[in-house]
Amino acid sequence: MPGTAAALPAAAATVLAAALLLGAALVLPAAGTARAASPAEAPGGHRTVQLSTKEAGKGGTLTVTGRGWRPKALLTLLICGQNMIGGTNSCANGDGRAVTTDAHGAFRRRLPVAEPPKPCPCVVHVATVTGAAAAADAAFKVAGHPVAPLPKERTGGRLAVLSPPRLAGSSGLLTWFGAPPQRELTVTVGNLGSAPARNPVFRVGTSHGVFAPRWEEQQWRGTVPPGRKVQVKLPVELAAGAHGDYLVSLEYGGKVLAEQPWGVGRPWGVTLFWVLLCVVVPTAVFRIGMALVGRVRPRRPAGHARPRIRTRRTTPAGDRAVLPWFTPDTAPSTTTSTKRPTSKGST
Repeated sequence: MPGTAAALPAAAATVLAAALLLGAALVLPAAGTARAASPAEAPGGHRTVQLSTKEAGKGGTLTVTGRGWRPKALLTLLICGQNMIGGTNSCANGDGRAVTTDAHGAFRRRLPVAEPPKPCPCVVHVATVTGAAAAADAAFKVAGHPVAPLPKERTGGRLAVLSPPRLAGSSGLLTWFGAPPQRELTVTVGNLGSAPARNPVFRVGTSHGVFAPRWEEQQWRGTVPPGRKVQVKLPVELAAGAHGDYLVSLEYGGKVLAEQPWGVGRPWGVTLFWVLLCVVVPTAVFRIGMALVGRVRPRRPAGHARPRIRTRRTTPAGDRAVLPWFTPDTAPSTTTSTKRPTSKGST
């Protein structure tokens, strides 16, 4: 019995070890499956951008993949210089590509390598085209492209946009007749630097179609403390008679912070004005001309009767009056006789 009692603890330890090994075998596949889940389903929806290679020369290609983006979203892929500090002006826009994410917010796209207009350090910039603004960058080196130090950051804070911009306001009756359309650009910015930003000077640009933006400097009165956020409102105005699709851009410190599309309706009041002008002016000219003709035409003197037009009436031969140069005694006889009168008297 003592031997049996001594063997019981050893058997229990063996059974416990086998159970632990079996549990580990069952848990490990489940953990591996959890790690293989798409980052798009991860809490917070963290957006990622991965490159097939970190360096390539002009004319080559690289594959860009991403996860955690909004499902069915349209994205643009660009190679930009100077870490895209100057916005899309520092990117090779002509060689960019577009891609649509799948139902899980993932994408995969080949991108040709092109030299951006600015020197490196370069990045592959991925940003949404429609819907809520979202962007991410991945470091990339264009072989053979010049490299230059990044421009020094301006003192007085480092501002960044924390919410999508919006245009507030509406068009009035004057705008319908061609007055300059006006809006108010509202955006929430935060100070990511260590120094306060006092009275920052922004640049507001408006562009139409393929034309370059028309920039205008505007100073916002106020202070943005470090680590704090404020709501900035800046006026935006277009030229008189402007209509179509416009793009409003906000720039600070040489970097484009936000872009907002703006659809401007056609000023139909101007068209109506020209239509009425084409109808009213000829009518007025005709009336003025008729009035002048009435004034120039000679008038008849007072009391002057209009001459009557008499009609000649034909009278029968028996009713005709004797002409004045004939007398009844000398009037010709109306009877005809073949006998000649004799000189002898009557018998």
